Amino acid sequence: MKNKIQNLIQKAIEKAYNNKLLPSCEFPEIEIEEPKIESQGDFSTNIAMKMSKIQKMPPRKIAEAIVSAIEDSEQILEKHEIAGPGFINFFIRNESWYPFLKKIHEKGNDYGSSNIGQGKKVQVEFVSANPTGPLHVGHGRGAAVGDSMANILSCCGYDVQKEYYVNDSGRQIRTLGLSVFLRYREIFGQASDFPKDCYQGDYIKDIAKSLQTEIGRDLLDQNEEDAIDRCAKYAASIILDGIKTDLLDFRVTFDRWYSEQSLFDSQKVDIILKELKEKNIIYEKDGANWFKTSAYGDEKDRVVIRENGLTTYFASDIAYHKDKFLRGFDRVIDVWGADHHGYIQRIAACVEASGYRRDQFHVILVHLVNLLRGGEPVAMSTRSGEFVTLKEVVDEVGSDAARFIFLTRHYESPLDFDLELAAKKTNENPVYYVQYVHARISSIGKKAAGEDTIIHNREWDERAIQLLQEPEEIQLIRQMVRYPETVLTSAEMMEPHRITFFLMNLASSFHTYYNKHKVLTEDPDLTKARLYLVDAVKTVIRNGLALLGVSAPDKM
Repeated sequence: MKNKIQNLIQKAIEKAYNNKLLPSCEFPEIEIEEPKIESQGDFSTNIAMKMSKIQKMPPRKIAEAIVSAIEDSEQILEKHEIAGPGFINFFIRNESWYPFLKKIHEKGNDYGSSNIGQGKKVQVEFVSANPTGPLHVGHGRGAAVGDSMANILSCCGYDVQKEYYVNDSGRQIRTLGLSVFLRYREIFGQASDFPKDCYQGDYIKDIAKSLQTEIGRDLLDQNEEDAIDRCAKYAASIILDGIKTDLLDFRVTFDRWYSEQSLFDSQKVDIILKELKEKNIIYEKDGANWFKTSAYGDEKDRVVIRENGLTTYFASDIAYHKDKFLRGFDRVIDVWGADHHGYIQRIAACVEASGYRRDQFHVILVHLVNLLRGGEPVAMSTRSGEFVTLKEVVDEVGSDAARFIFLTRHYESPLDFDLELAAKKTNENPVYYVQYVHARISSIGKKAAGEDTIIHNREWDERAIQLLQEPEEIQLIRQMVRYPETVLTSAEMMEPHRITFFLMNLASSFHTYYNKHKVLTEDPDLTKARLYLVDAVKTVIRNGLALLGVSAPDKM
């Protein structure tokens, strides 16, 4: 509908110029907005104000010229008027909204999709938690954001691949191995001081016990470094299997699990560092190797190889991101925790230094989750190992509630997640509020089918559709018309919470309508029209929930 209004305005400007009502046919981009006040119409534009400098005329005179030249050949307008200093308001005829209902039914599961991405390859890398412990609620929010973002981009025609980068190399993995080895020794009475920087959780003891059951005392007779390495690989494998299981239960899957260690095994780290040295982008200083990240906008240069000859995490990240583009991705999106904010510039620097554009790389920073129960904070401490895992949250409230609530706010804002609220089967729970619409409409459809098989036939009936005249009915259609634009904006802005907000607003409008008007009436034609309307609502709710990775139940 916005496109139709834009076309009306554009043609009116051209006509006004040809009729010498305007001195120039030049005009800036025509912006169409939806007024918040109902009396100001369905749509409004400030194009007259924006044209004032070009036309060298008062905005209201320009608006008068445009309005006088509007030709509404499709008869979509009830009326149009000039307001204030030169706003043009448009009021749409009820009948002009009806064809959109037919479009929703015809497109079905594809309603809201587009081909704006034109098959461009996009990689979304998210979660990527170190395999040193189970996933916590913060990882859960990142998983919901990354997975939904991938769904939305796919819906808009991008060729999306989801990837998990497994940090199975380096200091943290050795610390994991040491933690398990020390607990393993304790089983055999060889207790020793347990360093504070080792992993404290009970899961480390469980892994050590599992290892002892599998191999007995074998590690006690091995060289300590070899034993620690074996413990690290064993523990990382078990923890990674647990992470995969927890993510599957959270309805998150990946197209690829990419091992950091594989970058070293394939010499990809050595190759990229050598290339950058030959370009003088990496230089030696004080016995270490430094990347000239300051030349690419970072606040200072960064070490890639330490004085002891060991590479930093940054070195493998350089190789990893170069490999992403070598695999043919046009665009790379990384979903990180907010504490990684300072890391963005150095990765952007390595992308540019590797020969790619900065705008091909984007980072989504996901902020903290404050876990509550009945409004009271739930204590969490990763240092002591006393944290609430994603599995515990999903087991308590379910995947649907967790995913939906994780997406109820912009990811750059902290999120309060109340376990008690998320478990409620009432309208206080936002996911229940939306899912109930789908279930209620399913129930109405079943009841209608049992009463009259003719009514059950959901086909376009233009005569019956004309009976949809209630303000709440037109409001529902208007909102559903916005859905494709909402999906597109979510993809462009990389903001999945826009889908969540849209669904909650649509659910609110449906509840208002359902509480005021019967769908199944004594008039068969009116009933048929209203069933056609609410079935469209059901389709849009289902499609939106699918993008969020949330189910659309037929009964609740």
